[in-house]
Amino acid sequence: MANALLSIQIIPRTPGGEDVIPYVDRAIDIIKASRLPYRVSPLETTIEGDMDVLLTLVKDMNEAMGEMGCPSVISQVKLYYNPKEGASMGRLLEKYPDGQ
Repeated sequence: MANALLSIQIIPRTPGGEDVIPYVDRAIDIIKASRLPYRVSPLETTIEGDMDVLLTLVKDMNEAMGEMGCPSVISQVKLYYNPKEGASMGRLLEKYPDGQ
């Protein structure tokens, strides 16, 4: 059972002021590779999992930005942690089946 939800917005400072979309796509690829449940939204991506694993993903995404040539990156992170009852996107969103 997942004990945390993590929402992240990656804001890389790209080399030469390039478009950030390829960099954000790389961050999302790292999330996909984790095989954890996730949801991409316009301004951030939310991932469901164990808190330690989620924090490692944040590290991996930031390191990937550096490997792609970004001199710096800002990661805006929100973390919901519930070790006793667990954390679930489905449970938190069940009142909003259509995303409205």
